[in-house]
Amino acid sequence: MKIGLSYSRCVRDIVEGLVDIRDVLVIVARTDFDPHNDDQWAGIWHGYAGGSNRGSMIRMFSGSNPEWGDYGDKDEQRFRDVSCKLWDSGKLHQPRQFGAHPRRLPYYWLETIVSNEELESSPAVKDAWERFQMVSGLRGTPLKEHNE
Repeated sequence: MKIGLSYSRCVRDIVEGLVDIRDVLVIVARTDFDPHNDDQWAGIWHGYAGGSNRGSMIRMFSGSNPEWGDYGDKDEQRFRDVSCKLWDSGKLHQPRQFGAHPRRLPYYWLETIVSNEELESSPAVKDAWERFQMVSGLRGTPLKEHNE
């Protein structure tokens, strides 16, 4: 399972087939929008795809990097579909909706797999992993076995 720390880069990886959406536990985004809202989606699309249409929502994302700049309007629906699937499944967490302002990090995927060796050598890690598995199970997210 993966935890994403960048909405635009993680969605791009899913659209490109580098990451399977079923392997995503959550994406912690620096955004505050609903992908089902047409005006808000237009701002996201043009902010990340580098569009020239500058509406009021688009100005909100003027600091965005054009992570989707290699894609054209014909690809927009693919990005929106992935975004809606993440939203609908509760996998898109947006701390800005709660007043937090996370910063952009150079890395954007965290693996949630912990090796058995790590689990056995650290009781705190083992406890955290067991709690993570419980929360993941409550969400109905299947975990892959990992025995390295």
